Amino acid sequence: MPAASQRVGRRERNKQEKLDRITAAARELFAEHGVDEVTTQQIADKADIGTGTLFLYAKTKGDLLLLAQNSTYADALARGKADAEHTGDTLDAVMAIVRPVVECNRKHVGNGRTYLREMVFGDPEEPHRRSALALAFETEAAITAVLQRELQAEPGAATLAHIVSAIMYLAMAAPNNTDRTVDELLQEIREQVRTLLPN
Repeated sequence: MPAASQRVGRRERNKQEKLDRITAAARELFAEHGVDEVTTQQIADKADIGTGTLFLYAKTKGDLLLLAQNSTYADALARGKADAEHTGDTLDAVMAIVRPVVECNRKHVGNGRTYLREMVFGDPEEPHRRSALALAFETEAAITAVLQRELQAEPGAATLAHIVSAIMYLAMAAPNNTDRTVDELLQEIREQVRTLLPN
């Protein structure tokens, strides 16, 4: 193997290791203190890198939150999709997808609400935001697949899945829901989704 290829490989490994350290540091500090109480300097120190290096990977604290939360959201969505595959009832299958996403988002309510705001607002071409939006679209696609079992007509299922996603995200982001438990939120979402489904 040429020496240039080895250098590129090592450089890419080093970049990935730094990204992993940044992600872990941000996730830990945000979980412990909340996004509003953590500085980028604290994240850089915990990741054992300079702040200049940190900003090569994430331009703002909001980007760092997206980076930290995206992997947890992806894991939650994977669990939900797996659970939905083994659930026959349509409403229960939709809620099987929704439940772990809501649980993930509500581990720290302030972080979860900020994550949703960061996902929606800002430059959609920013890599961490683009990843977050891809997860939102993947969630909607998973719900569409469940609804297609019952509705058979893809356009109707896709439209309903879009509405279900909106219900879920609004329930998680609404200021009047900050004190509600995960189970209370899930019950609210379930009741709204039930009204959408054909009898």
